[in-house]
Amino acid sequence: MRDLINALVLGVVEGLTEFLPISSTGHLILAGDLLDFNHPGRDVFYVAIQSGAMLAVVWEYRSRFFRIDLSLYRNLAVAFIPAAVLGLLFSGFIKQHLFHAVPVAIAFIVGGLIIFFAEKRQTRARVENAGDMTWLDALKVGFAQCFALIPGTSRSGATIIGGMLFGLSRKAATEFSFFLAVPTLIAAGAYDLWKNRGLFAAADLPAFGVGLVTSFVCAFVVIRWLIRYVATHDFRPFAWYRIMFGVVVLLTAYFGWVEWTAG
Repeated sequence: MRDLINALVLGVVEGLTEFLPISSTGHLILAGDLLDFNHPGRDVFYVAIQSGAMLAVVWEYRSRFFRIDLSLYRNLAVAFIPAAVLGLLFSGFIKQHLFHAVPVAIAFIVGGLIIFFAEKRQTRARVENAGDMTWLDALKVGFAQCFALIPGTSRSGATIIGGMLFGLSRKAATEFSFFLAVPTLIAAGAYDLWKNRGLFAAADLPAFGVGLVTSFVCAFVVIRWLIRYVATHDFRPFAWYRIMFGVVVLLTAYFGWVEWTAG
């Protein structure tokens, strides 16, 4: 029962944070610490329940994904490659050294400052719609996504803010970030599950199911809300949230108020 409750809570955290520029992985790491969720395969569980959020994108944009749109497929393939290559090369190092509270908190703060920088220098967008992106635009967003390998950075934050810095409108950058989540999360989830399949048993399936379904529902709500939000708002509130949240985690770690994972 405790595992199911943990899965429910973590599914909510994942679904609410995956597509906002505030880092779902960072929130999962910190929430897992607070819940004392120390399953040997917990990092794989975090990646796996992201599939629920990914399915929410597929459902919301099913008319785009299931029609023949060669330019979209090409752009997704091009944008996916950089982070996929670096992830294969450095995933072990990253999980060993950066999946801890203090590095995550620092990444939160740095990411918030970058959002402020991007919003301050925002100029007239060169690409208004995600469908008008060239392969070179997609490649640039793909390189921006590489920064999201650092937990606490935010995959959506890196791709949305990176896209804006490279000339995409706020709406185009947000939508392409949604689309890019699909191949990225499928690949990451499948790779980690296969690599660490020995850590799981049939008894873990209910918890995985609860996490996936909860993540799907929460992510679906966030996707619809965020597209409406970016039409009239900027990302500065998320920057303030990131910085304040990161500072709180650093203070609790420094004074020992919370026993975060060492690192």
